[in-house]
Amino acid sequence: MTTRTAQLSRREARKARRASTLDERMVAPGRTWKRTTWIWIFLLPTVVLYGLYTIYPIIASYWYSLVEWNGFDADQRFVGLQNYRAVFDDPFFWNSFKITLLFMLLVVPARVLLSLFLAIVLNSPKLPLVGLLRSAFFIPVVTTTAIIGVVMRFVLDPASGPINSALLSLGLEGVDFLGNQNTALPTAAALYVWKFFGVTMIYWLAALQTIPQEIYEAARIDGANTRQLFFHITLPLLKPFLIIITVLTVEETFNNFDLMYTLTAGGPYFHTEIIEIYIYRWAFAASIPQLGHASAAAVLFGLLVAIVGALQLWGVFAARRMRRSNP
Repeated sequence: MTTRTAQLSRREARKARRASTLDERMVAPGRTWKRTTWIWIFLLPTVVLYGLYTIYPIIASYWYSLVEWNGFDADQRFVGLQNYRAVFDDPFFWNSFKITLLFMLLVVPARVLLSLFLAIVLNSPKLPLVGLLRSAFFIPVVTTTAIIGVVMRFVLDPASGPINSALLSLGLEGVDFLGNQNTALPTAAALYVWKFFGVTMIYWLAALQTIPQEIYEAARIDGANTRQLFFHITLPLLKPFLIIITVLTVEETFNNFDLMYTLTAGGPYFHTEIIEIYIYRWAFAASIPQLGHASAAAVLFGLLVAIVGALQLWGVFAARRMRRSNP
């Protein structure tokens, strides 16, 4: 009787466990659905705004690049690839393309290399006030770019700017930094490097944190000096990060419309007109806006950015392979 009672108790226990498992399986999907619903409810404003102000303009630009439209009239005349032919035949487009690439060549090496050396200095635990110094170099990053452009136009003003006033007080000749076609682009590039210098510095600081200090201590015990530590330990271990940081910096360089427009607006004589200003000039600054022409140029510019994005993915995979081969 006792054995039978024990068997019945075990059967009842198994039935109870099965019932509870079934109840959990039936309740879990409902809870998951409710949780997912609330997540989408909170994400809905962001998704809607992102779709309206990012996704829709990108898709619409492809259609606008195939029509002739001034942005005001309701009529949009389909012209096919005529806008693309006009862009390719426009020497000012190729000038802006050249200026964009030249600006990139001026900015990227300076940002990557200078920030690397500064990050190595600021990565030293023995350096006093390290946190304060890191914050000081990062402050320009959080400052509004357009405000920096407006302020720097005043600072570099050839007539009343403080820099030229100091040069004149020293008996030197004043320099029109933003009005001279030979100095405007290098000046804008230098200001851009200063503005976003802290971002690349943070990248390098994060990369340097991955190098174990025991490697440096062992090398110092073997008699390695600072130069040997840098060239034989730091640089080889930073090669995977060099690829990623360089590609990221190249991609960030294409997004400099606000600084360049507030500094020079593409002048003097189109010597600082990057592709973004070229698109803006045809879409909004022309006496008769040509949104079709501007959209065609924007599509081509997007293609250039997409190529850089593909290089970024290649850089990530290449960096991973290098890290696996050098554990």
